[in-house]
Order: sequence, then C-alpha cells, then structure tokens
Amino acid sequence: MPVPATRESNLLVQWLIIDCHRSLKSPAACDNKCENMSELLGPKLVAYIADVRETRAVRQWSTGERDGRGPIQRRLRLALQVATLIAQYDNASVARAWFQGLNPQRDDRSAARLLREGDLDEVGPQILSAARAFVIGG
Repeated sequence: MPVPATRESNLLVQWLIIDCHRSLKSPAACDNKCENMSELLGPKLVAYIADVRETRAVRQWSTGERDGRGPIQRRLRLALQVATLIAQYDNASVARAWFQGLNPQRDDRSAARLLREGDLDEVGPQILSAARAFVIGG
C-alpha cells in the first residue's frame, strides 16, 4: 500500500533528483555511465533501451571502444538518472523491475519501451514524473 506523500518525502525526492543530476554532470560519471547502467539495470535491459541488438555494444560503450550516437546517449542519460533515483531510494532490483513493469498510465507500456521507441522530448518528462511519483508513493 503506497505511503501518502508528505512534505518530508517530497523534499527527499527533490534532494535525490538534485544529487543524481549533479553526479551525472561530473566527467567521471559521464565516462562510466554505460558501466553504471549495466550494474543497475543489467546489460540486456540497457541494450534494449538503447535499441541495439547485442550487449557487446553496451560493453564497448563502457570501455570506450565504441561511441553511442546522440539519441542513444540522451536515452541512456535519462535512464541512468531515473535508475539512480529509484536505486538510491530503494535498490537496483526495484529499479530494474520498475523499468520493465507495465504502467497503466502509459497505455501498459514499460518505461524501457517508452525510452526505446518514444520521442525523448515527449516521453522523457513523463518517465521522470512517473519515477518521482513512484519514489514518493512507493
């Protein structure tokens, strides 16, 4: 049963979002974002979100052997921000499940599918809003 949002829980979520955003702006975090994503979500889910067929691409991105194109980087950056937010509040398993779970408010599509197939300018704010609501409400 979800816990009602309180002023304290809203402040905690805002702090987690700001902390996550700051950490993603550091050069070290940007260099390791694919590695961090693989640890949080698993290489198969990262490959799915990035719309690539092989997990080898994810490994190559994390080692610097291969560069992701602009849209891939934007999708992965948002996915990492959301996964980090949920994992900091709960854990990596919950973040993985959240990305794969069907969301009735989004026509029963998972966040991973929305990131993979949707226009990031449209679905990005929706996914971030859903993650905030999840963290606040449990």
